[in-house]
Amino acid sequence: MNFENLVSERAKSIKPSGIRKFFDIVSEMKDAISLGVGEPDFVTPWHIRSEGVYSLEKGRTYYTSNAGLIELRREIANYMERRYGLSYRPEDQAIVTVGGSEAIDLCIRALVNPGDEVLVPEPSFVCYKPCAELAGGKAVPIVTKAENNFKLTADELKAAITPKTKLLVLPFPNNPTGGIMTREDLEEIAKVLENTNIIVLSDEIYGELTYGRKHVSIANISSMKDRTVIVNGFSKTYAMTGWRLGFAVGPKEIIEIMTKIHQYAIMSSPTTSQYAAIEALKNGDEDIERMREEYNYRRRVIVDGFRKMGLSCFEPEGAFYVFPSIGSTGLSSEEFSEKLLYSQKVAVVPGNAFGESGEGFIRCSYAYSIENIKEALDRIDKFVNKK
Repeated sequence: MNFENLVSERAKSIKPSGIRKFFDIVSEMKDAISLGVGEPDFVTPWHIRSEGVYSLEKGRTYYTSNAGLIELRREIANYMERRYGLSYRPEDQAIVTVGGSEAIDLCIRALVNPGDEVLVPEPSFVCYKPCAELAGGKAVPIVTKAENNFKLTADELKAAITPKTKLLVLPFPNNPTGGIMTREDLEEIAKVLENTNIIVLSDEIYGELTYGRKHVSIANISSMKDRTVIVNGFSKTYAMTGWRLGFAVGPKEIIEIMTKIHQYAIMSSPTTSQYAAIEALKNGDEDIERMREEYNYRRRVIVDGFRKMGLSCFEPEGAFYVFPSIGSTGLSSEEFSEKLLYSQKVAVVPGNAFGESGEGFIRCSYAYSIENIKEALDRIDKFVNKK
């Protein structure tokens, strides 16, 4: 049987994730250090884990409603109001998903028709373009620049809009650059969008991880709330990656369509995870502060380390990644990453995994122990400076 002719052309055209390639290699390499995967090294706080255990002991092992436990959606609404000053109805403006990634996919599938254009600031997380293409849309990259602190500017957005533009992805705080958007930045973006029918998908999975200033959502701009779907989740904020739980909030009409797709594709998110997430939202604010403080310390160490070895490094203001330039080495992002891995046993992610504009950079996560970060920096310094 010729499977080459049977497999979906759209699915075949999707490139494998550039992140996973290096993760798979390092997982089988002895004494290797990985700075490649964006996963907190913290264990999910015990009070959250214990609530998951308790839910199992109580026999809560059944499906929930498609949109998620109403108790959890109420806590999501409370959280959005408490932390960001945004009001959503838990009954019809919130959905619980299998991680933030599913929420992104649902939003794109709910909105994009074949031929529609999805604007994606790059460098950015790897899933936006494939999700747009699988929905029949066209992903249009907007290159953000280091000299602009990797922000999306109003002029860049205006130049990218066409009559086919349906959706703008706002991936801030940004993976991989650590760039953020201030309220002033977002107000300029809102002015560009105000006379259009463009919807915004605001991926705010790192919204709690900002350093020096509080995260602001574009939905905080009054003219934008009714055209913005916010995606968030529990993986980064509460160190709950393996629990696979995210959520989206936004206009009722869009959330209803997302829920309908979710209903057929997933049914409902993991029940145990949902009960644990209720506890996280109710009593996890101190956990957020503790982890953010540790990330901030690691952030300063890793930025300083790259600068001392002679690599230009933008100081990230959000998330838990640095995106140093490796242009001075004369190597491409792929060459640098592969040679570093095999010579010094340190895994990083080539910047072009996050879009062509990421060429000349590497992404390093500082969601690892400070001991691993310091050892990795020593090895990278040996590689860069041939010590």
